[in-house]
Amino acid sequence: MRQYLQKLPLYWGERSAVTYLLWPIEAIYKLALRIRQLAYALGWFKQQQVNATVIVVGNVVAGGGGKTPLTMAIVQRLLSQGYPVGVISRGYGRTNSFLRLVNNQSLASEVGDEPLMIFQKCKVPVVVGSQRIDAARHLLHHFPNVKVLVCDDGLQHKALQRDIEICAMDAMGLGNRRLLPAGPLREPWPRAVDLLLHTHQRTLAQGYESHRELQTHALTSSGKHVSMENLKSRLVEVVSGIARPEAFLKMLQENQIQIKHSSALPDHDNFETWAPLHPELPLLCTEKDAVKLWTRFPDALSIPLIFEPEPAFWKAFDTLFQSRHRYH
Repeated sequence: MRQYLQKLPLYWGERSAVTYLLWPIEAIYKLALRIRQLAYALGWFKQQQVNATVIVVGNVVAGGGGKTPLTMAIVQRLLSQGYPVGVISRGYGRTNSFLRLVNNQSLASEVGDEPLMIFQKCKVPVVVGSQRIDAARHLLHHFPNVKVLVCDDGLQHKALQRDIEICAMDAMGLGNRRLLPAGPLREPWPRAVDLLLHTHQRTLAQGYESHRELQTHALTSSGKHVSMENLKSRLVEVVSGIARPEAFLKMLQENQIQIKHSSALPDHDNFETWAPLHPELPLLCTEKDAVKLWTRFPDALSIPLIFEPEPAFWKAFDTLFQSRHRYH
């Protein structure tokens, strides 16, 4: 069954016989969404508040949408402005569902690859938990000085009251505009959000744009820089366990990297059964994959991503944040 579910995204770009066959399940999913929305509207389900400004970064489509790069960009901007920030996440891909505070000894299998990468790059408190409200309370209990929480994913998780909602939209856009499993949408669009950012090329008229490119160097597991220019003269092998592996490959090719072989594993894969086809060649991966891959292949080279929303987005974000931040 799992292998069939993994093939569904192949049909989400357009309406087809497969997507129409899935209409009954889509209708049940849509009904469940409406019942849940009604329950919150009538007060049957309660949103719970914490003593911090909550910024939720999410998307309305299944799979990757550029949420984590945007989360890190927001954290780094707030840090540069002097705000004490923390991050909460579900921690997709980990082997447990417990509340965990990410630390220097954490493994991706325990806390998830993206939360571990955020902790290592941003140097802020990070807590993972299956319930965002529990993760928020756990973080604030251990770090009472934190006044801003950024939630990596969570637009659809209403239990945690939020002050700002930001939607990331990737190159897929809205696909065939059908709800799961007939299409990529987690909920109907349009839906109200405070800010919409296109993390790849623009697919809708509304929203802001962003720029993304690979860094001019790769990183070893010890933190040493390896110039991308030096890699251009060699054949390499590439592996990724991300939602949009084709985007990573395209950026490598645009940097004139000569790819001998590439492997695209499922998003959040743990790489436990994977092995390179050409172990004699340099092995390239994303930052997200490196936190898991380095435990088995310490010589793998991680390629950092430079991600920057356009100035108009930051201007709108700063204005919005100043109007809704109440904790000092």
